[in-house]
This record gives sequence, structure tokens and C-alpha cells, in this order.
Amino acid sequence: MKAVIVNCFDTYEDRINLLYEFFKNTGHDITVIQSDFRHFKKIHRTDIKTDFVFVKSKPYFKNLSIARLSSHYFFAKQAFKIVEDINPDLLYVIIPPNSLAKFASQYKRKNKKVKLIFDLIDLWPETIPLGKVKSMPPFTFWGMMRDKSIKFADIIITECNLYQAVLENVLKGSKTKTVYLAKRDINVVSSPSLTKDEMNLCYLGSINNIIDIPKIKEIVESFSKYKSTTLHIIGDGESKGSLIEEVKKAGAKVEYHGKIYDPQQKQNIFDKCHFGLNIMKDTVCVGLTMKSIDYFQHGLPIINNIKADTTEIVKQHKVGVNLSEINLNELANEVSNMDLEEYYEMRRNATKVFDELFSKRAFEGKINLLLEQL
Repeated sequence: MKAVIVNCFDTYEDRINLLYEFFKNTGHDITVIQSDFRHFKKIHRTDIKTDFVFVKSKPYFKNLSIARLSSHYFFAKQAFKIVEDINPDLLYVIIPPNSLAKFASQYKRKNKKVKLIFDLIDLWPETIPLGKVKSMPPFTFWGMMRDKSIKFADIIITECNLYQAVLENVLKGSKTKTVYLAKRDINVVSSPSLTKDEMNLCYLGSINNIIDIPKIKEIVESFSKYKSTTLHIIGDGESKGSLIEEVKKAGAKVEYHGKIYDPQQKQNIFDKCHFGLNIMKDTVCVGLTMKSIDYFQHGLPIINNIKADTTEIVKQHKVGVNLSEINLNELANEVSNMDLEEYYEMRRNATKVFDELFSKRAFEGKINLLLEQL
């Protein structure tokens, strides 16, 4: 069976690689069609990957711009010319950009035998922090490009349950399933060395405009009233200076580690920490973050304000604390008096949650069940 995956962003490539390996290992003739433009670095890629076709795409330099939308539309148009040449039995399309949904639905209408899967890994414009503006034109037309196309897919995959709730009316009558983000297994040695005398927190990931720096400051400030507090930062971004400055104002120390990709180096830092911070602005429409999966994989419980999926996971599996269920003074007081064995229990729970929900094994099991329904 010939299968094609169409994906615009290198930022989704971890998921794409897992899908590629799954289809390859299950005997599919698999091709991945992807843009050659790297979203974060804003450069064209020159590397070669087996069975990947990189489409030359228009560059853009602002994340919210006409140039970006034009680049996405041009890529979608070119990608589906290649799809037509391949004539696949199975077409797996990663959304966004929403223009891919439009071209995929057009292809499905002309090729009714092809099995079409949409994988909604983000929602545009819903997840973009623009306030009420995104509910007005032209953003509404942008969303409709996706919404009018959804009914043509045989299966809709969502990255989290929250997306199904947001698109409840659009998804009526469609076969839908949540398949969480996943990560490959890592080989690390963990030797946690926690202390009751200090509080060590960690922030991992991009330090950008969607993280809630004032909320992080409040959290750190609350802990600092009870214990000497240190925030370990792994990552980088345009708001790095602001985050460091505000945390120091809150009375805490900062250890800035920069970008770290080596799993053991990250593990060594996580082993000093009591919690990882999973904090975004309330206006961000997201049910799950990649940083939380990273924390769980390394056995680090979280302080969380992400709603829906993550809130439920924290509550059900006891892998941290939800800010929605406790005020900051209570949180700081409760955590400051927590027995170290309670931390270690949460760490064991975090590792178990990763294995059950976010491991490569869990991911492949869900994809396999979905394909059996086609």
C-alpha cells in the first residue's frame, strides 16, 4: 500500500519521524512531502532524508504575516501536485497550515478511493494569542478553510482532547481520536538529590510571548517566602531576559543553562529539581505541551496551569499540582511541608505516565488501532 504524509513544518518533525518509521515497519511504501523552509530558524534546509521530498518554499520572516500565509498556500499547492503523481492509497495530512486541509479535501473529492487522515496538531486561529480579534475576518475565513474540509477526511486525529471540545460542532459526524505527542525512549541514569531545605524549580523550552512570566514570578515569589528558591532555565527565546529579571525580583536565584539537547545533561538538572513549570498565558488554547512530556519522560512532576488534558493527567495520575485547584500561598505552604518521599512518589508516577501515554510504544499502538478502522 502506498502512503503519503504531507507536512509543512520541521517543528512537527518528531511526530513525522515516528509516523514514517511506523508506516515503513508495517510494510507501506511511504513518502513524506515537506516544506524545505525551517520555521524557527527562518532558513532553507539542505539536508537529505530517505523517502522525504522537500518542496522549495517561499521564505517568510514574521510569524504573523501575509508572507507566511502565502508561503503555506504555495507549499500546499505544490505538495498536492506531487501527491497526484504518487497516487497514494493512504494520505496522512498534518494540519496546520489550514491550506493543506483545503487542497487535501479537493484531492479526496477527485480521488474517492484514497483513505484520508487529518492530524490536527494545532488549531489556527484558535491557539494564536490575539484575543477577540481572531474571531473576526480575515481570521474567521482562515479557520473556515479547515472547518469546511474536515468532513472529507475518513479519520480526524487531534493532538489533545481539548481540540475536539473546541471544534465540537465542526467534528459532528466525523470519526475522531486523540493521539498524543510522543517521544522516543532515552537512555539516561537518574539519581535525584532533593533537599527539604531549598526549593529548586525548572523551566524548560522556548521563552517566548505565550509563556506567563508574571505567573511564574508569582509562583517563585510564593516559594521564596518559605525557602531559598532557585529557578533552573533550560532553553532560550526573545523573553529570556525578562524571565530572568522578574524571577530575580521575586527573590529567587536563577541558574541559566542555555539550550541543552543531550538527555543525560537535562536529566542531571532535573534530578536537582522538585518541579518543572508548565505555565502559559490563559489566552493560549492548548491542552498539552511538549515540555510537559519532556518533564514526565525524565521523571519530573509539574506545576501546571494548562487546562483540559494536562489538568486531568495531573489530577488522575498524581504527577504534580494544578494551579486551578489551589491558590499560590496554599501551594507554597503545602509543598514546603511535603515529605521528600511524596516527591519521589510523584517522580515515579511521572515516569509511568510517560510510558503509558507518550512513549513510542503507546503512539504506535494508537495509530495501529486507527488504521484498522479504515
